[in-house]
Amino acid sequence: MSNLVDLEIFARVVTAESLSAAGREMGLSPAVVSRRLQRLEERLGTRLLQRTTRRIALTEAGQGFYERVVAILASIEEAEGFVAGRSGRVAGTLRVAAPTSFGRMHIAPHLGPILDDHPDLAIDLELQDEFVDIVGAGYDVAIRIGELPDSSLVARRLAPVHRVLCAAPDYLARRGRPETVADLARHELLAARHQDPWQLEGPEGPVQVRSAGRLRTNSSEVVREAVVAGLGIALRSTWDVGPELSAGRLAVVLPAYRASRKVAVYAVYPSRAFLPAKVRVFIEHLAGRYGPEPYWDVGLEAVLAAP
Repeated sequence: MSNLVDLEIFARVVTAESLSAAGREMGLSPAVVSRRLQRLEERLGTRLLQRTTRRIALTEAGQGFYERVVAILASIEEAEGFVAGRSGRVAGTLRVAAPTSFGRMHIAPHLGPILDDHPDLAIDLELQDEFVDIVGAGYDVAIRIGELPDSSLVARRLAPVHRVLCAAPDYLARRGRPETVADLARHELLAARHQDPWQLEGPEGPVQVRSAGRLRTNSSEVVREAVVAGLGIALRSTWDVGPELSAGRLAVVLPAYRASRKVAVYAVYPSRAFLPAKVRVFIEHLAGRYGPEPYWDVGLEAVLAAP
């Protein structure tokens, strides 16, 4: 059992990229974490981590060891989940990865009931906009928004996503309303770097638009605030700007063009023969909150009915 704790400490240090952060997560002092890592390396007869005052990096041996340790810990957690599932008990820590804005707006507000219903459950919610390796990083489930490619992971569709071109009324009053896709070239187009170019679907089929405006950012939340402030035209999801569209603070432009209708909100988790009870309960909870006609699209029937 002591050796197993050493493996968990090692895995936590790698994911946290810090001895002190891993110690805080496990309730251990940095000195204890350092001693346990040293003991593990001595037992294995090799160095697993290169440690400096600024960063921690895996050695080649450490990388291979880490990949195997994560699989071992996941198997142990799955075994515990199997027993918990047979007893109907939902317990342990559920590690979830989710997009920043969506997690803040549509996951965090819904965690109260699931935590109230399952007092032995803890949730570790990590928000980031890049797709993470959920197996390698030790996540139980990831919430992803997109058109998911085939993979070895299991994906459960939670809700549709509608992305429309929109702008503030005062921006359209100043610059005019585009009537064709070609007109977009004369406008300020707002997009995070990872969202360029826009892949749209219109009456003539797929259309690609380069969103090269004067404002450049890596943050989708900056784009959201910029379009509401009247700085240009953006391609936004209704889950993100639904209230602004309903209130008239944003208006849809070129309603016949929108992002792919195959884009959706998914819960993605490792392909396992047994789905841990905590993962199943979490996914079902969100699916019930969203549904095939999610609450963020209520009142937007006219927008979503556009050709």
